[in-house]
Amino acid sequence: MKFTSQSIPDVLLIEPDIYSDNRGYFLETFRQDLLDSAIGKKVNFVQENESKSSKGVLRGLHYQIPPFSQAKLVSVNEGRVLDIAVDIRKSSLTFGQHVAVELSDINKNQIYIPHGFAHGFVVLSDTAIFSYKVDNYYAPEYDRGFAFNDTNISIDWKIAHNLIKLSLKDKALPSFSDSLQFFE
Repeated sequence: MKFTSQSIPDVLLIEPDIYSDNRGYFLETFRQDLLDSAIGKKVNFVQENESKSSKGVLRGLHYQIPPFSQAKLVSVNEGRVLDIAVDIRKSSLTFGQHVAVELSDINKNQIYIPHGFAHGFVVLSDTAIFSYKVDNYYAPEYDRGFAFNDTNISIDWKIAHNLIKLSLKDKALPSFSDSLQFFE
């Protein structure tokens, strides 16, 4: 596995070693020891989630506030998505900046998103099965988010906004500047 810091160094792209032959392929999808070494501390995932979505479905941008903030390890089992992590740590030099990574069932890449980031993704293929591990349980009362199309964040979602499909919850998310509960 290769771990590469992104434009925001705390976000890591994880590229697995894939062994292919005429029978198919093999790869390690998770190695606790290698991840802990790459991030410099022990992470303990307690919940794993999976979603299936059609082209244009955008989920995000979401985060949980302390004490239920979450680090995430995300991957795509089928299809292709654009995955986004937005730095919401007020004291960070990269506050309000984002990392965008394409994840797919072809490249098998993963992204590690630490505490203090909002997360979202949009499906670029006909369908996608998206999977992620988290190090804290889902707690609806601590769930927050902001609008995917906020001009202060200026994310290029690689898909026309009129083709984006949002949940009612995500349609009602406030702007980035109106999301007052960020991390220190």
